[in-house]
Amino acid sequence: MIYKSYLKRGFDVIFALILLIVLTPFFLFLMGIIKLVLGGNIFFIQARGGKNGVVFHIIKFKTMLDLRDVNGEPLPDKYRMTRVGKLLRTLSLDELPALLNVLKGEMSFIGPRPLLAEYLAYYDEFQQQRHLVMPGITGWAQVNGRNILSWEEKFALDIWYVQRQSFWLDLKILWLTVLRILNPQHINNAEHTTMPKFLGNHHDKVDAT
Repeated sequence: MIYKSYLKRGFDVIFALILLIVLTPFFLFLMGIIKLVLGGNIFFIQARGGKNGVVFHIIKFKTMLDLRDVNGEPLPDKYRMTRVGKLLRTLSLDELPALLNVLKGEMSFIGPRPLLAEYLAYYDEFQQQRHLVMPGITGWAQVNGRNILSWEEKFALDIWYVQRQSFWLDLKILWLTVLRILNPQHINNAEHTTMPKFLGNHHDKVDAT
């Protein structure tokens, strides 16, 4: 109880500050590469559902080209994804700017991944439990399949974490995250670069990882 109420937030702030300071040169290097290869804005900012359903804007490095069709709609992922973008996602380097969300108190290092704000209207009572804790940069579902999981499996893993959150479980997830980055498998399912959109029984492609 003490860990969840007080210590976890303290750890988040301390380690986020340390990483931001230590990784500043690497941040600048990645920003230069992204600007050179992808052009346009360096960051990808999107509304997500946070703790208690409060909407915030997640900050990530951009991984796709800004290519659109004649109607102004983004082209399918396969046309916009580059080798650099795929590498950033595979190594989870696109998530580094989310350290700013951690400092702002919108995210934690460990917790259910924050999903699109538009999904808030579609969760049932069981699925809404994922918002009882702070969303995380990584989480139990991330180290147990990530995008190869179905939405039902993801939600089940998220709620399992919410009900069992502890210091030792968070430590285990951090360790497994490091192993997944060193051995990047199960990043995407076979059909999509990103997860299919969650709209009940309707599925479309969306950047919600």
